[in-house]
Amino acid sequence: MELSGRRKPTPETSHRTPDADAEQSLSVGIGLNAAIVAVAENEPVALVVRGDADRIGATDILPFGPFNPIEHRTLESGLRAWVHDQTGLDLGYAEQLYTFADRGRHAEPDDTAPHVVSIGYLALTQAVGHHGLTNGVWRSWYQYFPWEDWRRGRPEIIAHEIEPRLKVWAEKPHLPKTIQSPIPRADRVRICFGLDGMAWDEEKVLERFEMLYEAGLVDEALRDGRSAAREWSERPKLGLPMQSDHRRILATAISRTRSKIKYRPVVFELMPDEFTLYELQKTVEAILGPHLHKQNFRRLVEGAGLVEPTGDVKTRTGGRPAKLFRFRRDVLLERPAPGVRVSAPPSRN
Repeated sequence: MELSGRRKPTPETSHRTPDADAEQSLSVGIGLNAAIVAVAENEPVALVVRGDADRIGATDILPFGPFNPIEHRTLESGLRAWVHDQTGLDLGYAEQLYTFADRGRHAEPDDTAPHVVSIGYLALTQAVGHHGLTNGVWRSWYQYFPWEDWRRGRPEIIAHEIEPRLKVWAEKPHLPKTIQSPIPRADRVRICFGLDGMAWDEEKVLERFEMLYEAGLVDEALRDGRSAAREWSERPKLGLPMQSDHRRILATAISRTRSKIKYRPVVFELMPDEFTLYELQKTVEAILGPHLHKQNFRRLVEGAGLVEPTGDVKTRTGGRPAKLFRFRRDVLLERPAPGVRVSAPPSRN
């Protein structure tokens, strides 16, 4: 799914000037990245801007920009300024996500540019029309992570492409001078991907992507020159790649969103002021991945006091009128963690 803006962006590296001087190469810059998430037509989407294709053909970039301590009073104000400049959006809800400091995730030949420490932010909004959007594309996050979409059952890509290759990788000897996890590879594969009777944990989005990167199965590992990627004679296409380490940042944002809607009412940042319970359920399903039981979901939401009826109804084409609800804000004063405490059904291997 894509909802487009207009003009093309400046590539992420536009603010970086390589310098062979030793002092310059040891300097550190601060970059700001925004994973802006919405739900459009029952599909979870992230806002990306387009750059020139890199060595693996990746064009998609999260909105970004360098932190300038002279122009930006805070990191968040700098992020908001860059997002507005690049996309036209004025961010609403935003929170700091993580600091990404690893060097080599987006290495270039003869790389002597200042090391960039990226501070990622998660922002939730509504993808209503363009909503002020002047540049950028809303793309389903399942285009980047197809194995995370369980709404129609266990994704075939896991059984057909991922599971057999990860089992081969788990049996390979570790490369010299590599840091080894205390948990054997085979057990990590079972835990991350819910294999051999293990439960699927929808919050392990980042761990799954990192494992695929470590095994050399995603395009970014090949671009970054990872030895594991060169060992495969045939690598499957596991989702769309992104430039730099932006797919890693987006994976972190998805993990945070899936976790947070269970204990904070952030899902309502993605909803219009009035909505049906069906629309709310489809939004939660889009975020979490699995299909949820209709009656159980409604009992949970209404029983938790998260919503209240507006007294109006919405007429659906070919169906009965559905009651309209709104978020009941008093719940914020009644208990500290008013989230949508749904749990995914057990996985089926």
